[in-house]
Amino acid sequence: MLSPSPVPSRTPSYATVLRTPHATRTFGAALLGRLSYGMVSLSLMLAVNASTGSYSVAGAVMAVFGATSVFLSPARAALIDRYGPRRVLPPLAGLYAVLLAALAYATWRPGAPAFALGVLTAAAGASTPPLGPVMRTLWSDLVADRELLRRAYSLDGVAEELLFVSGPLLVGLVVRSAPPAAGVAISAALVFVGTLALVSSPAVRGRGSAAPEDTAAGTDVPPAGRRLLGIVGLRRAVLVTAAVGLCLGGLDLLVVAFAEQRHQSGAVSWVLAALSAGSAVGGLAYGAVSWRASNRVRLPLLAVGLGVTMAGAGLSPNVYVLVVVTAVAGLFIAPALTTAYLIADESVGAGSRTQAGAWVNTAINAGSSVGVAVVGLLVDHLSPAVCFAVAAVPALLCAAVVTRGSADGGTVSRS
Repeated sequence: MLSPSPVPSRTPSYATVLRTPHATRTFGAALLGRLSYGMVSLSLMLAVNASTGSYSVAGAVMAVFGATSVFLSPARAALIDRYGPRRVLPPLAGLYAVLLAALAYATWRPGAPAFALGVLTAAAGASTPPLGPVMRTLWSDLVADRELLRRAYSLDGVAEELLFVSGPLLVGLVVRSAPPAAGVAISAALVFVGTLALVSSPAVRGRGSAAPEDTAAGTDVPPAGRRLLGIVGLRRAVLVTAAVGLCLGGLDLLVVAFAEQRHQSGAVSWVLAALSAGSAVGGLAYGAVSWRASNRVRLPLLAVGLGVTMAGAGLSPNVYVLVVVTAVAGLFIAPALTTAYLIADESVGAGSRTQAGAWVNTAINAGSSVGVAVVGLLVDHLSPAVCFAVAAVPALLCAAVVTRGSADGGTVSRS
């Protein structure tokens, strides 16, 4: 395994992170591949709708794609931990790119059969390369200093946020001059090229499968799958992150309802942009500060901040105030996710880090999906202010549960 670079703790900064040997090349390759994920959802939804002429088919296909991609993420990460990224990522990326290319071909013209599209999207989702969890594991290998690692995770989280903002904008540019299926094809090329560039980095070449010393005590293999959730620190991080996802999933729909109620639907994009901007600013500021409190103390506090701000957003008298309050809510998002990933990293041995990060990733995405569904059931029957408050409850409740568990003597453990 590649030895982490010893960086003096006196000078932790984002510039120091990027000056770490092999960091810029590895990070850039990972971001290139992850840009595919910022483009593929919108591209695929538009392509399926254009080909079938049905929003219901497009919605069902995207639900299948999201489900297989999110819920099988820990299983794919387990393969990375067991066999190493160089042996697993290229086949996964190759299969994923081929399936996306097949979807692009099938949806290029009208008349694609819905069942075939469902099968292809399910298979594509199941083979999605876990580039985010792999990159965070590589940060742990590259950076020895924990303060510097927090900055690396913050930088990674903010960059990922920007990818998911810029991805749909790129799709908008593509569909001006080409069918939506072209966006799917571009997504396939990005993930394949980015993955190959990533695995060719010296940081990845030096990382193999789990070493014997990384295994759990008394076993021949590191803890995997759901067994990882038996680790107290990781379980709490996943719980809080799922609650944050519930809040964010509900927030997206509530913003639309709030704006439509005031006949200002055009303001939705500004509110969501403020959320992303707040998250980016919060993430960069969070990484730049040296905190005295531990990660397990900060995580529930960040969740409380998000929950309280979100509840307050429902009391906004107009869209302009909502933009400001939503930006404040965004300040807590990237820091909360960064802290959850750090807890996941420190809760397990090196042989399970990719899986641990994947569980946090799965929690935020699954929570977001559930949040949309729950708020969708409530928004037609309750006022937006009440719905905002209800959507804030999971973050506040989970923060209280985690804080109480820590006070009762729970500790973050390493396996």
